[in-house]
Amino acid sequence: MTGAANTNGIDDGLGTLQTPCLLLDQRKLAANLAGMQAQVSRHGVAFRPHLKTAKSIDVARMAMTSPSGPATVSTLKEAEYFAERGVTDLTYAVGIAPNKLDRVGEIRRRWKADLAVVLDSLVQAEAVAAWSRASGDRLPVFIEVDPDGHRSGVKPGNAELLRGIGERLAQGAALRGVLLHAGESYGLSDPEALAHAAEGERKAALQAAETLRAAGFECPVVSVGSTPTARHARHLDGITEVRAGVYMFGDLVQAGIGSCAVEDICVSVLATVIGHQPEKGWIITDAGWMAMSRDRGTATQAVDQGYGIVCDRLGHAYADVIVAQANQEHGVLAVRKGSSAQLPELPVGTLVRILPNHACATAAQYDRYHVIDGEGRASAVWERINGW
Repeated sequence: MTGAANTNGIDDGLGTLQTPCLLLDQRKLAANLAGMQAQVSRHGVAFRPHLKTAKSIDVARMAMTSPSGPATVSTLKEAEYFAERGVTDLTYAVGIAPNKLDRVGEIRRRWKADLAVVLDSLVQAEAVAAWSRASGDRLPVFIEVDPDGHRSGVKPGNAELLRGIGERLAQGAALRGVLLHAGESYGLSDPEALAHAAEGERKAALQAAETLRAAGFECPVVSVGSTPTARHARHLDGITEVRAGVYMFGDLVQAGIGSCAVEDICVSVLATVIGHQPEKGWIITDAGWMAMSRDRGTATQAVDQGYGIVCDRLGHAYADVIVAQANQEHGVLAVRKGSSAQLPELPVGTLVRILPNHACATAAQYDRYHVIDGEGRASAVWERINGW
């Protein structure tokens, strides 16, 4: 075997696990959480971690500044799950659909949760205001602002639409502030470009907030966030809170951007070698795209990591060995094209860990984490949820 430690006879608890399964290195997780908290604290703003990747109360309790939050969620199922467990300061950071308002209201009533919603249109604002009047629940609302043309949101310079949304919300709901996500930062890798994206996000947020305030609307919260911009922001003057999520786990896309190192990635898929195709230079595992997801986010980056980097059972990467191909339940390990590295000798039954391209997508395939403690042992199981 080349490029990694010999693991014969190691009593790490992994041999009892059914593969493929999802591993979580608790020591690396704690370090990632502490690093981002220090970064945000340096700017003197509040931090609202996004739990869309974690989807686990055990991870949430490590990430949040208090048992009740604050936190961000991306599905109402997440909101229900976390609210039931005492996390009641929540922002549902996906544009609200009118047919979900009764469910939002039920979460707010049942668990006394301060659950805020997000919108970017007059139609949504009218629906939220009407629901608030009918229910007697003055729903808190963020106006989503688009800083870079990546996805949803009002253009920061569209004063007419911002004022119009504010006017409609005033008919029953409560304008809490503006919320932005600099999604285009995921396509960058140069530190200067990332710092520029963070500054663009900040300026767009302030422009929208100032437009609303000039029109007589309160805008107490100015919320920005993505893992790359949170990492690279040089200052956050005028911002009141930062949101980020995938920083907790890291992944190969984030490593390609420069938001983390490969060594910081704390989630991996444990897989078993099930066969060989020596004439093709392949090793076959039981972790295909159902286990890794189909996400190929590194394909457009400087280094294409296939479906993931292959490590030994201790988490040490083999030199230039990736999951080069994936079928539904088969992963094909091979040496990266153009590399002079040699494929390690991995007999049938050998356990390997695979680092994912996109932690959110890979974790979504699983209902639990097998937690690796500071001694390198699989010592606990933490639940995680999926669905909407």
